[in-house]
Amino acid sequence: MAHTPVNHPARPIYRAIGGLVGLYFVVFGVLGVIAAAGDDLLARDDTKVLGQGSNLGFALVSLVIGVLVLAGTALGRNRDVVINGWLAYALMALGLAGLAFIRTDVNIFNWSVATSVVVMTLSLVLLMVSMYGKVGTDEEQDAWQKARLVL
Repeated sequence: MAHTPVNHPARPIYRAIGGLVGLYFVVFGVLGVIAAAGDDLLARDDTKVLGQGSNLGFALVSLVIGVLVLAGTALGRNRDVVINGWLAYALMALGLAGLAFIRTDVNIFNWSVATSVVVMTLSLVLLMVSMYGKVGTDEEQDAWQKARLVL
C-alpha cells in the first residue's frame, strides 16, 4: 500500500496547482517558439524567455510537457497522478543534467542556472501534486487512514 493520502480534502487545489504548472510550461513553450523562430533547433545563443536560457528545442519540449500535464489534469481520476509523478521525476533528472552541463558543449537546450532552478522547482511542485491528488474508494481511504495511524 502506498503511503500517500487517498481522497485528500485539498485535492482540487492540488489539481489546480498542477494545471497551473502545465499552463506555465505551455506559455513558456509558446514564447520560446516565438523568441527562437528562425534559429536552429538546438542553437546555443543568447535567447532568453521569461529570464531563462532557452532555444527552439527546449521550447518544443516545454510545450509537450505542458500539454501532457494539462491533459492529465483534464482527464483526472488518477491519470493525472501517474502523469505528474513520472514527469516530475523526468524533469528532476533533466534539471540535474542541465545543471551539470551548463558550461559544456553538451548544453543542447541552451540552459542557464535560472532555467535549471525553475525546472527543478516545477518538478517538485508536480511531485507534490501527484502525491496529494490520488482518488480512491471509501475503503481505500479507510485503509490509508488506518495505516497512517499505525505509523
